[in-house]
Formats: sequence, C-alpha cells, structure tokens
Amino acid sequence: MKKLLISASVCLLSVAALAQETQWYLQDKTDKTAGINVERTYRELLKDRKPTPVVVAVIDGGIDTTHEDLKRVLWVNPKEIAGNGKDDDNNGYVDDVHGWNFIGGKDGRNVSYETAEVTRLYVQLKPKYEGKSRASLKPDEQKEYDLYVKTKAEVEKNQAQYKAQYQGINQFYQQFSTAVDVLKKALNVSKLDTLTLRKASDTLTDATLKRPVTGILRLLNQQGAPNTDVVMDELEKANEQLKSRAEYNYNPDFDSRAIVGDNPNDFTQRDYGNSDIAGPRADHGTHVAGIIGADRTNNLGILGISDAVQIMGVRAVPDGDERDKDVANAIRYAVDNGAKIINMSFGKDYSPQRKVVEDAERYALSKGVLMVHAAGNDGKDIDTAANYPAPRFMDGKDIPNVITVGASAETNDADLVASFSNYGKQTVDVFAPGKDIYSTVPGSKYENNSGTSMASPVVAGVAAVLKSYFPKLTYADIKRIIVQSATPYKTKVHRPESTDLVDFATLSKTGGIVNLYDAVKLALAEESGSKGK
Repeated sequence: MKKLLISASVCLLSVAALAQETQWYLQDKTDKTAGINVERTYRELLKDRKPTPVVVAVIDGGIDTTHEDLKRVLWVNPKEIAGNGKDDDNNGYVDDVHGWNFIGGKDGRNVSYETAEVTRLYVQLKPKYEGKSRASLKPDEQKEYDLYVKTKAEVEKNQAQYKAQYQGINQFYQQFSTAVDVLKKALNVSKLDTLTLRKASDTLTDATLKRPVTGILRLLNQQGAPNTDVVMDELEKANEQLKSRAEYNYNPDFDSRAIVGDNPNDFTQRDYGNSDIAGPRADHGTHVAGIIGADRTNNLGILGISDAVQIMGVRAVPDGDERDKDVANAIRYAVDNGAKIINMSFGKDYSPQRKVVEDAERYALSKGVLMVHAAGNDGKDIDTAANYPAPRFMDGKDIPNVITVGASAETNDADLVASFSNYGKQTVDVFAPGKDIYSTVPGSKYENNSGTSMASPVVAGVAAVLKSYFPKLTYADIKRIIVQSATPYKTKVHRPESTDLVDFATLSKTGGIVNLYDAVKLALAEESGSKGK
C-alpha cells in the first residue's frame, strides 16, 4: 500500500509538472505572463476546504463521454436508467443520462453540418423578393427587401471565396503530400523532421530531390513545425473547414434539418432530439469541457480548473450556425435539470428568433443560473457590431446573468489580446486565456486550440470553483466577484486585427483578465465579513 501511495504521488507530481509546461493559463500571474493562478489557489487558499459538486452545462457540438479525463466528471441524471428506452424521470427526454442532443433525430442520426444563419435568411426571403426591385415594393416591405439583398450578396460572396480557397488549399495539400511521400521513400525514413531535412539538404546532390527538401524545410521553419506530419494535419483541418463552409454553411441548396424531424418553425416545440451528447463532431465541446473540469484526481492528461464539477452535455451547435430554437431549448434543459452555470462557446451575426433565446435567458435568470458566453472570433468591436446571443436584451438593458468573455494570450506585451478576439468597452465583461489552450479532444487525446471558445470555459471554470467552495453565492455574487477581482492591465496592445496600439483597459468593461486567486480571496473576505456581523 505504501509503495502504491508513493507511486501515485510521483504520478501526481508529474501531471502537475506537465500542466505547468502545457497549461500556461493555470500558472501564476507574473509581470511578463498572464496566468490566472489556479494551482496557487488550490495550494494556498482552498487546501482546508471541501467543495460541494456543482453542475455546469456545456452547450456545444458534443462531448466525448469516454474520454479518460472526462468520464468521471460527467453529470449523471440520477433518475434516469441508461438504455431502457424510457423517460424514467418524466422530464420529456428519453435516456438523457449525461444530457441531451437537440440536433439529432429519434432514429439516432445526427446533424453534423448546418447552414449559416445568413444562408437560411436568404433562402427564406428569396421566393418573395427574387427578381423584384425595391421601388416596386410597399414601404413596409422595403426593409425586408434590403435584408434579402444584403444576405444574398453575403452568401454568394462567401460561397465563392471559400470555394476558391478550398480549391487552392486542396491543390497545395495534394502537391505537398506527394512531395513528402517521394522524399520519405528516397531518404528511407518514416518521418520527415527538421533534422532529417537539414542533413539531406547538406548531403544530397540530386537537384530534383534537393529542391523539395529545401522548400519543405523552409516551410517547416516558417510554421514553427517540427515535422511534416504536423503541417499535413493542419492542412487537412484547413481543407475540411473550407470545404464545409463552401459546400454546407454557405450553400443555399443544403438542408440537414430533416434529420432532426421537428418543425423548425415551431419555437414552442421541445420534444425532439436524442440522447447522443457526443454526436459526430465532438472536438470543440470536448476541448471546452476539459478546460472547465478535466479530472484533477486521475493522474492523467491535464488539470481542469474546477475540481468539483459535473459536466452536463447539451448538444445544440453544429458545424455551421446554431438555430435560435435549439439554443433556447438547450438553456431551458440545462436549467430544468440542475445546472447552475452554463457555458456557451458559440455565436453568430444574425438571430431571427432572438426573442426565443431571450425568453430562455430570462427563464435562467429567474432560476438563478449564470451563463458565460464567448465574445466571438471576428476581431471586431461588439459594442457596435452584431453578435448573438447578445449581451443585452432587445430593450437595451444588460442581461444580468451573462458574462461575456474576450480572449487573452500568455505574454504581457503588445500581443496580450488574442488577434482574433472580439472586444467592447460596453459589452465584454472580462478577458480570459484563450490562445494556445491545451485541453481534451476525442479519443482520450489532447491538443492546443485557440478562440474565445476557450476563454469562456476558463471563466465558467472559475465560476464553478466559486460556486462549489462557496455554495451560498448567488449568480449575481459570482459575476460580481469575477468582475471585481479581474486583474487590470494598462499594457499597450494591438487592437484585434489591426496594428494600432491601444490601452488594454479600453477593450472591456473591467479592463482586466480573470484571476482565480483574487476571486477566491475576495469570496473568503466577504464570507469572513458576513460571519463577523
């Protein structure tokens, strides 16, 4: 037994050490880096406290329920019997053991790709306005006609652009793949890394081989890639993404909704979908879930931010734009089944059924549920640009139970703000680490991803720590503590997608980056103060 305990300690130290190397965002804040002090918080402030498990819903594209670092922390519906084909708890959803899938059919099929919302709007308006002129319409129709013209132009432009990019990347991929295969055979190696290519460049005399060796080595150096496998993997991902945008997202002739079998225009309908919370594309949601609460006790992989979380999977986000109806139902499902925090790492430019979503958000508000939303990855100011779900209600009032999160990077310099991140002095509450975030992906694997989609679960994880260690805190308390404890930065940074230097403080309400240590310290101080009264 003693030997096993020693081995476990060594393993735990190894995982903790690995986390320090790969999960920069867990590290302590310094003058040069912008970590959020996760490990220090557990080590210094929470070591003598016991948490109460908290349910966090991840509304996303799917979660790998078999992942080694997630399976223990998944929410389990206590009143549902797995696989018996019955709605044991009478909540309207059969076999929802770990959550629900609103973009799946009762026959087990699942939506993988979807159109963008702008495409759906164009398809909806086209029969009414195609071939007509604005002057021929009644005044009350002209505004809708203008929307038709705008959506048509946007869809046609995007489809043509992504089709051209896909064809170009695909052609390069084929050429690169062929060159790599030829060189592997010529050099009799199974992998082309920079060392092998350097040696070949120095020793080869055959110009037909030396030329591609030099070109590939230059490409690897430019990309900072150790070998051609990494480049091939990135090219394949780019290929797939561009293809999906050209052939599905911006293709007016594509429609996958029949798989679900609902009436897409009945926004009161809730009894649709299936229990498969993984679906066919669980990469994004699995990565998000790991950031929030990957198992901190199993000595494997990574460390989640929260050590007492139960992850509820709610699948509503396809490759394409999520539908307002599904988002609203996902929020309601999460609230009704015990989630206290909801992570929403998704967004879009149009929301034709915005009221449906807002009604669900008001429902969450009435039940005291906190929602954390990614600000988006368009490098734009969402004080003026559309981004949905919006941080404000249609009447202009802030949504009190929503935290909107921008993405920050590791180093405290001009690149502190992720170049892709949306921002807004009036609409983004706080920034959080969202660049090069190492987390779980399907197949019990791990990889780096970037996006405000990664920053949002960092904040959701912080919220989960606060709720689990201080269970009396309300959603309003948690939001206030996160906002008040954010570390303010005055660093001159590049405004996203520009070379302009601006004060970091001008890009969000707080001008700060979330800080778990200071958040817990504030919660402890308030708890101590309330006890002293």
